[in-house]
Amino acid sequence: MAEQTINFERMEHAAGLFGSFDENIKIIEKEFSVAIISRGSSLSVSGEEGRVEKAARTINTLLMMLSKGETISEQNVRYCIAMVNDGIDHKMEQMLKECICVTTKGKPVKPKTLGQSNYVETIEKNTITIGVGPAGTGKTYLAVAMAVAAFKAGNVARIILTRPAVEAGEKLGFLPGDLQQKIDPYLRPLYDALFDMLGGESFQKYQERGSIEVAPLAYMRGRTLDDSFIILDEGQNTSREQMKMFLTRLGFNSKMVINGDISQIDLPDGKQSGLVEVFRLLKNIDGIGIVEFSDKDVVRHRLVQDIVKAYEKAENERKSGGRR
Repeated sequence: MAEQTINFERMEHAAGLFGSFDENIKIIEKEFSVAIISRGSSLSVSGEEGRVEKAARTINTLLMMLSKGETISEQNVRYCIAMVNDGIDHKMEQMLKECICVTTKGKPVKPKTLGQSNYVETIEKNTITIGVGPAGTGKTYLAVAMAVAAFKAGNVARIILTRPAVEAGEKLGFLPGDLQQKIDPYLRPLYDALFDMLGGESFQKYQERGSIEVAPLAYMRGRTLDDSFIILDEGQNTSREQMKMFLTRLGFNSKMVINGDISQIDLPDGKQSGLVEVFRLLKNIDGIGIVEFSDKDVVRHRLVQDIVKAYEKAENERKSGGRR
């Protein structure tokens, strides 16, 4: 039986560490099979030596985050545990950057994982960034936050958000209304992110001025986009011709971000995804950055991460079975 004592530098960190009804500490205890007891201005962690050491590293990482002004959530706790288990918890401090922007509700938008931190850095450094990974990794939300920050700083004159209107099992024709009303549901995630960052009134004002544009990918043809921050969402549902068309819209003093999840391609069978091809073709070109997210970067409900893992496992089994 081993035991480690961890002292609090500031007592207010104790409440942030423990969480409501001690839920954060209970997660750590369950994960590492240790006992954690509060003793005034310190914690005692006891159990098997290796498990105690990992639990203590997790707690110290969370305390470091609290000292940097972070709020500890279940997602933070589980992510710290994953980093400790992988032996890379020492990298956690590098993701604690200044916030990208603040939502209309006063919530700071910042990277929550190392993958997200790498993504934000890559967007800052490159003209074109390609982000590939599963649902819930913050690809769209962070890209919109970076676009809003660049727009507010005067680095670009326009934000242009687009995505292909490809059905995921549904048919556009069944939706009520005119063409724009039929297409709007496909663009809703982009609207939601912009509303979060700017508020409905400001978004409406900028849209009327032409400073912000949310449109289907087909509307991009024939244009040259200067002084713009351009985001292509759901890039896995572009054809190779659409992807080439989009990439060649790039103008001067502009940035492009292309996002997608190659495990959720809704194109007709036999049609190659433009994102899959571009991922292969452009990976060694200067000025183009590529970021691959993993299931550890999922920042939605814990079950989303479990669902992503289950589908990945099934897909790997299907592929290995097909090779036999």
